[in-house]
Amino acid sequence: MSPEKPPIDVVELDSSDDEGAGVIGKRKPDLPHGGNSLSKSPVIENPNAIVPSNYRPLESRSFWKAGNFEVGRIKSTAIHGELEHARVHPKFLHSNATSHKWAFGAIAELLDNAVDEISSGATFVKVDRIYNPRDNSPALLFQDDGGGMDPERLRKCMSLGYSSKTSNSTIGQYGNGFKTSTMRLGADVIVFSRSSQSGRATQSIGLLSYTFLRRTGQDDVIVPMIDFDISDHWAEPILCGSQDDWSTNLKTILEWSPFATKMDLMQQFEDIKSHGTKIIVYNLWLNDEGIYELNFDDDDEDIMLRDEANCGNTSKTNKRVLEQQSHISYRLRYSLRAYTSILYLKRFTNFSIILRGKPVEQFNILEELKHSKVITYKPQLAGTSKEILVETTLGFVKDAPSPVCGFNIYHKNRLIRPFWKVTADGSSKGNGVVGVLEANFIEPAHDKQDFERSSLFFKLETRLKQMVMDYWKGHCHLIGLKPLEPHLQNLQREQAANAQIQSPTTDCQPVTGLAAHPRPDFRSVQSDKVGRTNSSRELPAVQPITGNATGSVQKDTQIASSSCMSIDQICEENIQLFRRCESYIQRETELKRTIEELEKELEDTKKKSADLSSRLESQKKLKLLKQCG
Repeated sequence: MSPEKPPIDVVELDSSDDEGAGVIGKRKPDLPHGGNSLSKSPVIENPNAIVPSNYRPLESRSFWKAGNFEVGRIKSTAIHGELEHARVHPKFLHSNATSHKWAFGAIAELLDNAVDEISSGATFVKVDRIYNPRDNSPALLFQDDGGGMDPERLRKCMSLGYSSKTSNSTIGQYGNGFKTSTMRLGADVIVFSRSSQSGRATQSIGLLSYTFLRRTGQDDVIVPMIDFDISDHWAEPILCGSQDDWSTNLKTILEWSPFATKMDLMQQFEDIKSHGTKIIVYNLWLNDEGIYELNFDDDDEDIMLRDEANCGNTSKTNKRVLEQQSHISYRLRYSLRAYTSILYLKRFTNFSIILRGKPVEQFNILEELKHSKVITYKPQLAGTSKEILVETTLGFVKDAPSPVCGFNIYHKNRLIRPFWKVTADGSSKGNGVVGVLEANFIEPAHDKQDFERSSLFFKLETRLKQMVMDYWKGHCHLIGLKPLEPHLQNLQREQAANAQIQSPTTDCQPVTGLAAHPRPDFRSVQSDKVGRTNSSRELPAVQPITGNATGSVQKDTQIASSSCMSIDQICEENIQLFRRCESYIQRETELKRTIEELEKELEDTKKKSADLSSRLESQKKLKLLKQCG
């Protein structure tokens, strides 16, 4: 007896992204076809395995096209005498996951969950590629040995918009990361978790399957889950409803997950031991060319972004460009090992990220900076008198002068913006200058790849520009460069002004250094233009220190250059205005403090005056009474 849509536990909307990270499995040899393309006839690992007729991927395996389908008529599920509950259509799972434009950002969310488990005793998180036993397709696995999730916590993890993370040290906060990240990487995810709470040991399984919801025409997000009590060393089912409900959940999981039998499911707990979490993301998304977005084949110890790695094809580039593209500011775009090496600011003491069987070696770029300097920044926080000191470390990269530049901005130890270039694109000022700071006073966006555009963010941006310019002026001579001579700056500004008057558009070509736009959306970078400059159009903001640096030939060349320095002039004026604004704000704060002190002093004086008047009045009355007596 099997109804058309059997009753299955529906997760409420009050739940979490704060738990869970990780899966590991034994790696198998590469498939004969390389595991790169979706075969029309799936390769079955076991010829005797039974593949259900309805177990097949969606028609559209490209992530950005997977949400293009018509929503059918929504059927009411209100029960007589009860209010209808708010429902979430399966299409929302896809649209919600589009907040992750970059696949590595989604992987970082799952790593964050494992790192947050350090407080529960986690010592590792493993990331690897295994194969789906149903069709031999690659799947992405994560596993940690943290505290794991009990049945209630798993339901919060699999639900939307719930987060129990309130600690100042935890990274997740929106209650959305697990859902958006897993659905960004693949159409389906299955979670295994073991936990021991209050003397009760449990293990739970949950399935969030976009394929299942689409194939069965669901108009609500249904998440089948089953739980076991293992306190007595055997698995006793925990019934949240009836036995039939539990059996229906198990049947759905077996039908739509990579595991066809209950025994296969239970075997997944063998390497979790007494506590921990395992996540398997399967039916991974393809790119527009029908090839897996994640590349597991080019490097056995890494996971690559196929499209970004192809953009870095350097077969016809010169030696200088090759050197630039070997820098971590470029490699983090397509190499998960490079990205995770700088993902966390502080080095772990008893925790490892193990990528495809090899621990990731954390990298702190501060250790390679030359002529480093620490600058203290005091952000002006509205609505509070509490002062915050933010230390920013600046220095030159070891290969300076180099187009690599920008700030690595962290929030609660997590990298949000890598190599953020705050100087003007048309200027070579600041090239080779790299900075690092932890900005806990501004809030990250939901995908944790950028910051919310608040007034504090824009003030920080302006302050960082000022830091770079001041550092550059005082230190560029240490790497063999010097600021442009003042008279040449004036001549160049006049040239720029004339050029702008003659033509409404400038013919200045900005320097397209590798780290000019190191944000995760790297599609706009033209790799074949990296590092090139046009001597007839671009005037450098600095000159090499040579014996004849101010010779007439160099002067003529510089004067004949284009108007890029006008951008520097604007930046300088902007910095001066910012300084004046900061001084006015400081004076305003001091004046407000003085006014408050004067008002308090006036209030105290009034009280003393009233007290003296009262005493004087009482003395007068006493004197009159004595005279009358």
